Amino acid sequence: METEIGNGEVNLGNGKDQHDVHLLVIRLSAMGDVAMTVPVLSALLQQHPYVRITVLTKGFLRPLFEGLPRLVVKEVDVKGKHKGVLGLWKLYKELKDLDIDLVADLHNVLRSNVLKAYFGLGSTPFVQIDKGRAEKKALTSLKKKKFLPLKTTHQRYADVFEALGFPLSLENLSLLSSRTIALDTQKVLKGVDKPWIGIAPFAAFEGKMYPLELMEEVVAGLNETDNYQILLFGGGEKEKLALESWESKYRNCINMVGKIPFKEELSLISNLQLMIAMDSGNAHLAAMFGVPTLTIWGVTHPYAGFYPFAQKGNTIVADREQFPLIPTSVYGNKFPPGYENAMKTIAPSSILKKAFEILENQPSIPR
Repeated sequence: METEIGNGEVNLGNGKDQHDVHLLVIRLSAMGDVAMTVPVLSALLQQHPYVRITVLTKGFLRPLFEGLPRLVVKEVDVKGKHKGVLGLWKLYKELKDLDIDLVADLHNVLRSNVLKAYFGLGSTPFVQIDKGRAEKKALTSLKKKKFLPLKTTHQRYADVFEALGFPLSLENLSLLSSRTIALDTQKVLKGVDKPWIGIAPFAAFEGKMYPLELMEEVVAGLNETDNYQILLFGGGEKEKLALESWESKYRNCINMVGKIPFKEELSLISNLQLMIAMDSGNAHLAAMFGVPTLTIWGVTHPYAGFYPFAQKGNTIVADREQFPLIPTSVYGNKFPPGYENAMKTIAPSSILKKAFEILENQPSIPR
């Protein structure tokens, strides 16, 4: 079995042609990383209509892909039946039964490398993402920093498909459409018909999270206009308490944490007028629907290539004159002493100003 690379014509050598190609896409990681695949897969399906896709990912992320034609999700259970080398062998046999022609590994970690070895037994073409680890190390270095914009993660995903014979343009895509809000969710929203602004104030690491007392000033500023309903997303039980205090204090604020299923959160996000988020998963959830998304950056930086899809100008970053070592890490988990205060250089007024600029440049979404 062979693949002609880079010309959009795939010779599978098994009686199939480019009008019938089954592609396995592997991305097992965090929600934001998986959400970033959605615009790229949308481009692939739009530009190569003979391709059908099976996405190998965690089961709870299945709702991310609703609305994409010719795509199904294969759930992986890395803590159960697919755990370890033997579990991955079971997974490989399940995938083999799906008659996979080509494999695009958008993760490139130990698990997917084991699968690569198994697929190699059947000579299935298997292309892995180049994560640009050396470039990212140079960008985040504290001593020999090379502060240059790197290739976006979306483009790195697209490069994998091009290597398999499917060149992609990531310009002028039709992204996921807004979704219908379920009746139970509408009850939680209390019948409010103002345009919705989402705020997702949390992140996995402290270095990526805007101080809550400053974010509350942003909430207060939006609330004061009385023109928008503010929907609060993200976080566990501890974070939920903070958001509940905002809900009780500001009349136009509703905390959504723990009130609706993930699938319904996506429906709400798809209908937002604006999302304000950290360098985190919620930003990517909004962007995959084409929702204007304003991201706030601390010790990470958009130059690493993780800004939300088609939202390059909608970013506010910490002051690098005061904190010149930014970015100190790709994930926000490493920073020198004092750099936990980097986000305090971003004034709530600057976030509000940028948010209002974005809102003024788009029509309201009808309810």
